Amino acid sequence: MLIPNHPAADAPLSFFAQWAEDVNCVFGRDPAARSVIEILLTYSGVHAVLLHRISHRLWLGQWKLAARVLAAFAKWMTSVEIHPGATVGRRLFIDHALGVVIGETAVIGNDVTLYHGVTLGGTTWNKEKRHPTLGNNVLVGSGAKILGAITLGNNVRVGANSVVVKDVPHCCTVVGIPGRIIQSKGTQIQNKHGIDLDHHLVPDPVGKAIACLMERIDELEAKQLQLHKAVAEQQCDSCEAESLCGSHQDAPIKLTVSL
Repeated sequence: MLIPNHPAADAPLSFFAQWAEDVNCVFGRDPAARSVIEILLTYSGVHAVLLHRISHRLWLGQWKLAARVLAAFAKWMTSVEIHPGATVGRRLFIDHALGVVIGETAVIGNDVTLYHGVTLGGTTWNKEKRHPTLGNNVLVGSGAKILGAITLGNNVRVGANSVVVKDVPHCCTVVGIPGRIIQSKGTQIQNKHGIDLDHHLVPDPVGKAIACLMERIDELEAKQLQLHKAVAEQQCDSCEAESLCGSHQDAPIKLTVSL
């Protein structure tokens, strides 16, 4: 799947400009954030991203061991494990941060939001692209697992605790194990004022299926009742309720009884 405006296509940004964006993007996605100082001192997700920016540059500069040591230190300090080889776009925000794992060949677009417990994992031991690619404006709910060399398009939302193992088109919502698309592609998810954090407002596919079954059962029961009435009218001569039949049927019935 081709993802336009992905990090690889972005104009290069200075290191400190990236850091400034990583810090300031928190104000638009966490109403609890009050100041830059508070974010720098208390947001472990921001610490993890800032340290990854350094370790990734060391990795690209072939300082592999130094990059891994710094990534291990970041993991110890923040409880977030981001492999230094992972490609992270601009303004990544990891909210609450605990237990987030991002693999070596993962690629993350711009303005992505991850909640605690998210895993961008691989499904093979081969040295190849084995981790997910996330487009821009993707939101991944807490505990979700996105596994394999799959691609999530722009503006995708992944429900909490979902397990996604297949590609997801742009502008879709995915929930369940395995992940199922429950919102049609082509519907813009993000609002024009910024990132939509209402990731809990997703349809209930199981409840919808049960409701459809109940409607179908009611429809079938109504048809069965109509058919039963029609058969009863056609076989009125054999009806046991003689008192309900017309007077013209009295003679044949009495004659049959007398025989």
